[in-house]
Amino acid sequence: MKLYYSPGSCSQSPHIVLREAGLAFEPVLTPTKTHKTPDGTDYYTINPLGYVPLLELDDGTLLREGPAIVQYIADQVPQKNLAPANGTMARYRLQEWLTFIGTEIHKGFSPLFNPAVPAETKEVFKAKVVSRLEWVDSQLEGREFLMGEHFTVADAYLFVTSGWTVPMKIDISGLKNLVAWRERIAARPAVQEALKAEGLAK
Repeated sequence: MKLYYSPGSCSQSPHIVLREAGLAFEPVLTPTKTHKTPDGTDYYTINPLGYVPLLELDDGTLLREGPAIVQYIADQVPQKNLAPANGTMARYRLQEWLTFIGTEIHKGFSPLFNPAVPAETKEVFKAKVVSRLEWVDSQLEGREFLMGEHFTVADAYLFVTSGWTVPMKIDISGLKNLVAWRERIAARPAVQEALKAEGLAK
């Protein structure tokens, strides 16, 4: 498999999950600014949408969208408990989390990365992101992970998106449950491997 990724972007979520799963894959650096792969290929010829992540399976099938990709990966190694079994209420809870993270947190950050968005408007989006993270903080009360006792693909996605508070200078130090959870996730070997591979940790 090949994972097309850009350091620090949302593609870091399936990057972490692939390492948690222990599956063989080739990470292909695809900077979102240049849209060029290391061999000079125009990424738009691979993914017309131009964004990452993109997972290319061994048979050449292309799978887009982070939440779909991480569930596919998890289902290849059910013994790792990265996602509950299909058809169970727990699986729908996982999808609930992935959707919330994608639409309320991930997309909430999008205007903050856009230099064309006025500063005043960005403050409105920052406030909304904070309110969503405050809710997440309340849900983590008494929990080791988002889904309870097991690390799942939702934890990987939230770890990446909540980490964007640093470059955006959003203070989450008062969200004690979230801060402690982030420390637990950051300490996981697979997470450290992904961060190092992306040049974001030593």
